[in-house]
Amino acid sequence: MDNFPQFTKEMKKTHKILVPDMLPIHFKLITAIMGKHGYEVEHLQNSSRAVIDEGLKSVHNDTCYPALLVIGQFLDALKSGKYDLDRTALMITQTGGGCRASNYIHLLRKALQADFPNIPVISLNFSNTEKSAGFKVTLSMLLGLVNAVFYGDLMMSLYNQCKPYEKNEGDSDIALEQCQKMLAKKIKKGGFGRKKKNYKLILDAFAKVERTARNKPRVGIVGEIYVKYSPLANNNLEKFLLKEGCEPVVPGLIDFVLYCIINNVNDGKIYGYSNLYTKVSHLLYKIVLKGARKLNKMIESYGFAPAHDFEELREEADKLIHQAVKMGEGWLITAEMGCLAKTGTENIVCTQPFGCLPNHIVAKGMSRRVKEEYPQANIVAIDYDPSATSVNQENRLKLMIANIDSDKKQPI
Repeated sequence: MDNFPQFTKEMKKTHKILVPDMLPIHFKLITAIMGKHGYEVEHLQNSSRAVIDEGLKSVHNDTCYPALLVIGQFLDALKSGKYDLDRTALMITQTGGGCRASNYIHLLRKALQADFPNIPVISLNFSNTEKSAGFKVTLSMLLGLVNAVFYGDLMMSLYNQCKPYEKNEGDSDIALEQCQKMLAKKIKKGGFGRKKKNYKLILDAFAKVERTARNKPRVGIVGEIYVKYSPLANNNLEKFLLKEGCEPVVPGLIDFVLYCIINNVNDGKIYGYSNLYTKVSHLLYKIVLKGARKLNKMIESYGFAPAHDFEELREEADKLIHQAVKMGEGWLITAEMGCLAKTGTENIVCTQPFGCLPNHIVAKGMSRRVKEEYPQANIVAIDYDPSATSVNQENRLKLMIANIDSDKKQPI
């Protein structure tokens, strides 16, 4: 029997569950969905240097940087005095794949042994990696979480398309806040309600933001999923690009969801088997893909740039790498770089934790192949770890941006 504390059914009524930060817009919705199902969940916002220092104390510095940050954020929160330690639990995701992310939970439990041995840790996973008696993802919750991803992707994309061009400073932030409040009210009343109506309300809110022509250099952000999205991990990369006069282009989280689902189907084809798991995955893929395509059509009808169709990403992967390469974010990163370069976002930042083997192979390692296919691609790989200074990272980004300006000045 496992000797770590378990999250029991009784704890659902007594404990607050802390979750680490990754996608600020998405996680507000995700925690609200869990709240609707009876769990008290708090999305952590602590982001001082203390988070890194706590992580370094408890996690070997050769371990993946995201693990260090997630564990450091948990420990910093528990030591803050804000929480009743007898009524607090932690939640962390497990992908179930070969990436070290599947083992973060064990590193976290080991780190808790010194000062917080009685704090239970919940695994949020969809691969039966670990089960919890007190936390269950019901079908209703799962649908809510998937919808939260769609809404989060939509708001993130529209915000990044409006913010660089807003005529009245702050209008994009106001639109984002209005949409978040609208969705939060709907969740409290019992659920999101009609998706099409909600999409329209969000699109209308951002369409009202007065904007100049979309003529700033677009910079795509790809890479390891945590560093790609988390402002804590990438030193507020999106804000930095906005400040430097660029438009950040960040692929949505739904692409990663589709990537995980279709990999189950691909495994069956590659290794020559078919079972209930592959059939359910194939059906689920079709349903989620259909939802993504409907959303893309609505976005396009408002004059905004839609996300890449996921089938286009798969075709790009087959051209550049292979869909069998699925360790970590695998072929998805290469495919995102290819699609971005092909459709006009030629400047690409690859965000990666230092020493992340999958990332170095499918991101930095595939940059040359992407450039062979798309010579105009301007790709820079940025490493993030506890010893990397923001000054060094920003200088490399500024050099990339300077290359953009230099290319613009060249005669056609």
